[in-house]
Amino acid sequence: MNDSSSSEAAILETRALAMRFDAPEGRISLFENLDLSIQAGDSLAILGTSGSGKSTLLGLLAGLDLPTAGTVIMDTHDLTTLDEDERAALRAGRVGFVFQAFHLLPGLTALENVMLPAELAGAADARSRAVEALRRVGLADRVAHYPAQLSGGEQQRVALARAFISEPQILFADEPTGNLDHRTGEQIVDLLFELNRDHGTTLILVTHDHAVASRCAHIRYLRDGRLSKDAA
Repeated sequence: MNDSSSSEAAILETRALAMRFDAPEGRISLFENLDLSIQAGDSLAILGTSGSGKSTLLGLLAGLDLPTAGTVIMDTHDLTTLDEDERAALRAGRVGFVFQAFHLLPGLTALENVMLPAELAGAADARSRAVEALRRVGLADRVAHYPAQLSGGEQQRVALARAFISEPQILFADEPTGNLDHRTGEQIVDLLFELNRDHGTTLILVTHDHAVASRCAHIRYLRDGRLSKDAA
């Protein structure tokens, strides 16, 4: 991973990225001229204090939001030139997400939640792939359970199975262990890095946990609108 835009092997890049908001007290700048380059198969942890903009940055990298200025390039595609539908189409099959709040659909079973991305992509084998994904995360006996019938750790494992059912090129994780106890959190982290290692999935995670961050190949600290290799 390089903190520049010069790498030809990069699967994800930002160039002069800026994000600003208008607030009652005036213009707030989260980032200015932020450059980042991430190679395929790499792993990156982004740390920072609450309110530093970590989750906002993750959303920009994934194309969920657009920056005020600068570019985000995913797999040679400039996300800032695409509309919302085009960005969603680009993410399909390329990108997986794991969030702190799980974001499971309460009216669907674990199996149906995991099947959903594959079904939306038109996969004929969505069900069998979902069954296998749930087996891999240790939930083969929970396929018919609804989210309300699952523990927090089980819900996060369903979310992880949903994220990698399409074997994404890039997996974004936003505080994936934030709502979990220590032991369950470690199991989720093990699964994230298993996917990174065994499938070459690029892993980009936001966390407050330095122990989790230390397992990544690279760590960057977001502070005062800049990414740094140093915490201070």
